[in-house]
Amino acid sequence: MSEEDSELERLKAKRLAEMQKNISSKQEIEKTSELTKDKPLENPRDLLVNRLGFRGLEVLENAESQFPNEVKIIVEKLSELIKTGEIDEIIDGGKLLTLFRSIGLNIRMATKINVEQDGKFVSLSDKLSNQSSDNGDN
Repeated sequence: MSEEDSELERLKAKRLAEMQKNISSKQEIEKTSELTKDKPLENPRDLLVNRLGFRGLEVLENAESQFPNEVKIIVEKLSELIKTGEIDEIIDGGKLLTLFRSIGLNIRMATKINVEQDGKFVSLSDKLSNQSSDNGDN
């Protein structure tokens, strides 16, 4: 019987050690999660920039230069929506421009139209100026 008792005590000790290890690991996880909560929150603009897709940053920079105060408020609201998970998709430049225009901010974007000429892409203004100079020579 003493053999069974010693085996039982050994199993109890092993189980107790496992439980203590689990408790200590849970406490460490809780501490690290508390530390991440205590860290200063990420800059709202940086959070939004990480979610921007094709030409999104270009639209955001144009908007910030043209309407700095209004865009700051919009960026804060968008970052809140991203944090809460209501916005979980990539925001491309077209979507961002549509958003700004729908709330009344007419963001002006630099547009450039390229056309193919002799196997190369040239700007439309260059092509038209070349054609007008060719016509003026005749």
